[in-house]
Amino acid sequence: MPRVGVPELLIILVIVVLIFGVGKLPEVGSSLGKAIRGFREETTVKPAEKPEAKEEKKD
Repeated sequence: MPRVGVPELLIILVIVVLIFGVGKLPEVGSSLGKAIRGFREETTVKPAEKPEAKEEKKD
């Protein structure tokens, strides 16, 4: 997997600034952080919260 270095991050930042503008950056960053946090919470299952095996339907 290729690594993302400083030049690549700067190019991405410039593109984001051009698309959203400087004023929207804090809002975009906050929304992105909340989305990542929510994704992590939903994908990690704690042992105490594991869903029980689903019952098979009897025909």
